Amino acid sequence: MRDGFGREIDYLRVSVTERCNLRCTYCRADEGDCPKARELTAEEFTRVVSVFAKLGVRKVRLTGGEPLLRKDILQIVENFAAIDGIKEISMTTNAQRLNGRATALKQAGLSRINISIDSLRPERFKAMCGGDLDLVFKGIEESMAVGLTPVKLNVVLVNGKNHDEVDDFIEFTRTNPVDVRFIELMPLGELGQDNSMWVNNAELIRARPHLKPVTPRYPSQPSRDYQVEGYLGRVGFISPHSQKFCSLCNRVRLMSDGNLRMCLGVNAEVSLLDALHQGEDALEMLIREAIMNKPMQHEFNKKFVPNKNMSRIGG
Repeated sequence: MRDGFGREIDYLRVSVTERCNLRCTYCRADEGDCPKARELTAEEFTRVVSVFAKLGVRKVRLTGGEPLLRKDILQIVENFAAIDGIKEISMTTNAQRLNGRATALKQAGLSRINISIDSLRPERFKAMCGGDLDLVFKGIEESMAVGLTPVKLNVVLVNGKNHDEVDDFIEFTRTNPVDVRFIELMPLGELGQDNSMWVNNAELIRARPHLKPVTPRYPSQPSRDYQVEGYLGRVGFISPHSQKFCSLCNRVRLMSDGNLRMCLGVNAEVSLLDALHQGEDALEMLIREAIMNKPMQHEFNKKFVPNKNMSRIGG
């Protein structure tokens, strides 16, 4: 399935809930308690993903909010794993509910996992997101033990908050076979729209010549990967501002409310709900049309004004 610019769309991010048990400063710190909005059922998600698989999607990532807040998350993973054509199911989680569940997720069909960790310092971690860093480390260890690998650690860099930990995270890869990925702050929410909070990944790379480029794990991945000689892990940089990767974009996002978002950095969404109730043919037709109209690039550089915080767009 190709979009209007010839890009092969084979990757679907599925936000199974907007709810979250943390309050990360760059995501939804100002929202207060997140009400449970209308969420698709496990069966509805499965029907939509089945159509995407028919159209050529091969990889699915479960996101949120926090996906492990769904009581039926194992059923969702099992359902997706049973869909003909789906080759990989991954998940992004804050790991606050991961401890003791990695084995069950692996057995249900999960392939690998990404874990959000914005600081290696317990008090700073708690200040940035309100979470327990010890639970994150336990989740990392358990995920590696059961084979949810490569485990990727997502670090959103915020100037004045955690930018001084870049080298600590790189050092973490010396003895840990994980992929640490530094993500430039998106201009979403109050914090993200303050340019002074952004950290430029290109500058970080230039300042560290000991980081040597390595072959990407996937052809269309947004991360540019590096490694320090002799270290077990990798370091990646996801840079929507300084090193735009729109020309390689192979993904779209299904929201928990049934809306389809073709680009994280463009506000347009398409509701699939009516077509979902009309049947597979109607759903396929609408998805094909939406994919054909996927924008060429994000609008972060055009004074992008989001209508939703990060937690509400499956980022």
